[in-house]
Amino acid sequence: MTPRQLFLRHQAQTSDFPLLLEIERAEGVYMYAPDGRRYLDLISGIGVSNVGHRHPRVLAGIQAQLDKYLHLMVYGELVQAVPARLAAAIHQTLPAHLDSVYFTNSGTEAIEGALKLAKRHTGRTGLVSCLNAYHGSTHGALSITGSEGFKNSFRPLLPDVQHIRHNELADLALITEHTAAVIIETVQGEAGVRVPGPEYLPALRARCTEVGALLILDEIQCGYGRTGSMWAFEQFGIEPDILVCAKGMGGGMPIGAFIASTEVMSGFKTNPILGHCTTFGGHPVSCAAALATLQIIQDEQLAQGVAAKAARFRAQLRHPAIRAVRGCGLLMAVEFESFAVLKPIIDYALEHEGILTDWFLFCDNSLRLAPPLIITDAEIDEACAALLRAISHVTGH
Repeated sequence: MTPRQLFLRHQAQTSDFPLLLEIERAEGVYMYAPDGRRYLDLISGIGVSNVGHRHPRVLAGIQAQLDKYLHLMVYGELVQAVPARLAAAIHQTLPAHLDSVYFTNSGTEAIEGALKLAKRHTGRTGLVSCLNAYHGSTHGALSITGSEGFKNSFRPLLPDVQHIRHNELADLALITEHTAAVIIETVQGEAGVRVPGPEYLPALRARCTEVGALLILDEIQCGYGRTGSMWAFEQFGIEPDILVCAKGMGGGMPIGAFIASTEVMSGFKTNPILGHCTTFGGHPVSCAAALATLQIIQDEQLAQGVAAKAARFRAQLRHPAIRAVRGCGLLMAVEFESFAVLKPIIDYALEHEGILTDWFLFCDNSLRLAPPLIITDAEIDEACAALLRAISHVTGH
């Protein structure tokens, strides 16, 4: 049987219409089919391949660790050099109080750990998140996700969860002394790239401090240079109590983390002991890839180049069918009239132009643009020209 047949017969499916694009290899911003056809990846595996596919330094880091050891012991028991160095390197990019890093296998696992930690530290049960937020698919993460359509088939979920409107100052009054934590994407992703106004996050930070609630920033999608700074919160003049990251941190390998102060994180040590456990979190091979990724972003100054690249996209993506272009750095949404207009554009771009794009879970009239941060000016020009051809073909303009 072919890989396609095996995929359809034996691999669990999450929709009745998988993309079914078979890829044999990938490098840089391109993916290649078995017949050699090349696809320009404009979504980075949904925010994962920030340093491109198979960056040589990521591969070298992986190989060096493979030559030493793989899994040895459950998280946090043995001293392993690479995870320890990665934790220290991440801390160096953050405010001083965020000095304790707990590694997980994925973003949704990091969210689960952050929620537990907030409840443990505050002794409270209330959680507040935003409408149209996306934080993952496990039960706790799903509970705080702000879309009823995604949740209704899986109830009961966590109790004591309240949703507020994103970027609405009036709703901050709903955060009270009962609230353990407010969790928010610094820049909303699956809502279609919604960037908060300059007053909102400082007011949210102040309200959390006032009532003693922890502020959890979800930078799973918008962190690691994606928005033009190492962390998106740097652009808004605030600091979180807990930071969550994943996706772009592993250079293509599975890893996530939640980060807090040593004081807050110490809540997992007692009552009960081993208050949060993971077998494979902090896997040395994934940590080796993540350490290389962080060093690449810093050494190649990838975050510093984001603004100019985003501006180049914006300057070229002009068409009567485009209603708006929203974004924060290289996390962008190109808005059309409806999904009925957008979907044929996505399909044509893939089939006829070799351009891989997508839409957003909670904003299906907008095209997702989140290319690898290494994308060149020439590749941006290639992508924009192809997208404009696809738009013109579908809309007739």
